[in-house]
Amino acid sequence: MKKLSWVVLCAVLIAGLAMTGTYVQAADPIKIGIVDSYSGPPSTYTNDVRDGFKLAVDKINAKGGVLGRQITFITRDDKFKVDLGLSAAKELIMREKVDLLVGTINSAVALAVSDLAKKEKIPFLVTYSKSANITGAKGHPYVFSMNENTEMVGKGAAAALAKLPYVNYWIAGDDYEYGHAIAEGVWSNLKKLKPDVKLLGESWWKVGEPDFTPYITSILAAKPDAVIVATGGAGCVPFLKAAKATGFNERVPFFMHTATELSTLRPLGQEAPEGVMGTANYYFYYPDTPENKAFAEEFKKAYGRQPSFGSVIGWFTADFIAKAYEKAGKVDPEKFAQALSGLTIDSPIGKLTVRAVDNQVVLPLFMGKTKKAPDSDFLIATDIVTIPGEQTMPSAEDIKKAREK
Repeated sequence: MKKLSWVVLCAVLIAGLAMTGTYVQAADPIKIGIVDSYSGPPSTYTNDVRDGFKLAVDKINAKGGVLGRQITFITRDDKFKVDLGLSAAKELIMREKVDLLVGTINSAVALAVSDLAKKEKIPFLVTYSKSANITGAKGHPYVFSMNENTEMVGKGAAAALAKLPYVNYWIAGDDYEYGHAIAEGVWSNLKKLKPDVKLLGESWWKVGEPDFTPYITSILAAKPDAVIVATGGAGCVPFLKAAKATGFNERVPFFMHTATELSTLRPLGQEAPEGVMGTANYYFYYPDTPENKAFAEEFKKAYGRQPSFGSVIGWFTADFIAKAYEKAGKVDPEKFAQALSGLTIDSPIGKLTVRAVDNQVVLPLFMGKTKKAPDSDFLIATDIVTIPGEQTMPSAEDIKKAREK
């Protein structure tokens, strides 16, 4: 009878805990919603972000998770469209009840989702969108940038271009938020460093433009010394294909951010144009450090391919999330946002800090030129120059002025 009474008592206690939610809550995972472009050309970048994120999350969960809870994530494809991205973010917040949002390669989508995150007071970690407005003019306590922005690219690229003999430039790119932002970032900083440069003209095409030949023809007719090409995730690979097919790269020097990035060069194989100037934040072969080698080997073992910058972004975004929750001590959006701002972690490219003044991660920038390598199926970057993150960040005063406008 005594044994039966204890069994009944235990059953009652368990049932009581389940009814109050205490028993169930202890097993609830931390739920993350990822909105990104998984269709078409942008997927060459976003798939790497997702896979790097998963690799880190699996490792975190294998060690017991965060605060005794596992991390799970759900993905949604925005198809590079603002309305779909915003709808997906709303669904993840309202229906899926995610604890935070991650993602976006389209800057216009990022800004729309950022406005929603501000309204709903839910943290949003931007992984690949590069508009400086995300953490600049449109910044707020709930949005964080996990990659470089257009202002950082502009400063870094301008510093390198200013050392070259080119004076007469042409600007060409995608006619949307990112294209104009990257062009403005490079050109405004280049003008400061080298006041004698001149802009001969500009060409802007719609996102997804299928034929670059007419634009390339008109640019060559203007005979610029060099060209600044401002293409986003959907246009980088197609434009480089067109540059190779038309011999554009052999007739005029041009710069394109991410032109030396693995996610851009891998799909082109040996058909990528040589001699293209490009900036990137990561190469699996550079920096040549034990930490980077270990990450590159781990990623390749898991997915059968070399990691790109997107892979590293996904990896350290997951690590930032775990460390921020540990610092916060609980799964709470307000405490998480406060904990992430100013946080520093170790990564394959060294220590990374989310700067408290604007919630922008401080990243190094590397500039090089595309070149064929005898032991590689795709082109690599050569003549690599490192530009420290501290040299490319907008000042605190710049951020303040941008947000006051």
